[in-house]
Amino acid sequence: MTAGDSATLQNDMQDACFRPGLEGIPAVQSNIGHVDGQNGRLEYRGIPIEELADKSTFLETCYLLIWGKLPTQSELDAFKFEVNNHRRLKYRIRDMMKCFPANGHPMDALQSCAAALGLFYSRRALDDPEYIRAAVVRLLAKMPTMVATFNLMRKGHDWVMPRDDLGYAGNFLYMLNEKEPSAEAAHIFDVCLILHAEHTINASTFSARVTASTLTDPYGVIASAVGTLAGPLHGGANEEVLEMLEHIGTADRVAAYVDDCVTNRKKIMGFGHRVYKVKDPRAVILQKLAKEMFEKQGGTPHYELALKLETAVEERLGHKGIYPNVDFYSGLVYQHLGIPSDLFTPIFAMARVAGWLAHWKEQLGENRIFRPTQIYTGEHGLPYEEIAKR
Repeated sequence: MTAGDSATLQNDMQDACFRPGLEGIPAVQSNIGHVDGQNGRLEYRGIPIEELADKSTFLETCYLLIWGKLPTQSELDAFKFEVNNHRRLKYRIRDMMKCFPANGHPMDALQSCAAALGLFYSRRALDDPEYIRAAVVRLLAKMPTMVATFNLMRKGHDWVMPRDDLGYAGNFLYMLNEKEPSAEAAHIFDVCLILHAEHTINASTFSARVTASTLTDPYGVIASAVGTLAGPLHGGANEEVLEMLEHIGTADRVAAYVDDCVTNRKKIMGFGHRVYKVKDPRAVILQKLAKEMFEKQGGTPHYELALKLETAVEERLGHKGIYPNVDFYSGLVYQHLGIPSDLFTPIFAMARVAGWLAHWKEQLGENRIFRPTQIYTGEHGLPYEEIAKR
């Protein structure tokens, strides 16, 4: 075989393996999360998401994801105490946030602040269990404070001091709205955080693992993941669901809207998933939460419109495996809790930081730096052309 034949064979083999976006190609081995898209199942460390949403709390779920087991009562109490005592931000970080433009996107602010934490806490002591635990606690504790603080500062207000007597979800709603939420609102939001905490190797989690594989500090890892989540093809769909419902306007326009989308191959926001071919199990839980909330507190036109839209899409596209995903109902729930729509994706990041940190720890356990290959499609042997002749 000549050198040319060898190169041709190698290129043919690469072409056979090439998948745009690495679709369907396993990149890691992990025991953190599991998705069964054909049957609509999601598990964290083997526990069905329905069990956790019904019986657990967000911080307990964080512990499960990051340390691989459900905590004992004493372990959970100690973990809660640590998180509660690290909610505050360094004043220099708050001063930095005051310089951010008021019309800047909250995800850009969150990414900047997550990276800035590394200036204060990074030691790159990745072989030190105490450093790893401290980084986990700080990131879990401070992400909600950063989101709530930027929301107030962009309105010209100062931050609201965290309250140690409130739980994780309740404290965030308090800092955001400057009033203590009801126990029901805090519980609903806590469940929402559980549902968004982990979802295997999606784009932002892969970004986190790639960054982690270089052995940089965890604050850089999380900043990398936040930046990836900020893209419109990953985070932000729940915000676009509300915009879509506003555009449809009334129930009598639903059928025509779906027909137009199907005919012109337009995406219907909040429907379909790269993995799930049935209704997203997280959407099932969120719909139940929304139904209970609206039955007690009164429904909204958006909710009734969403129900009609789901029925119409299922009738037209259900045979193709297109059903509501987690974003379809989450925006409706967040809106009812008084959360601005451009904070929906930062809240996604607040929750997903648990999964990102779990994957960071797992990557450190048996690390190999990511170094994929490429298929070169350019030319060879071109001469350098002098600048005067170009």
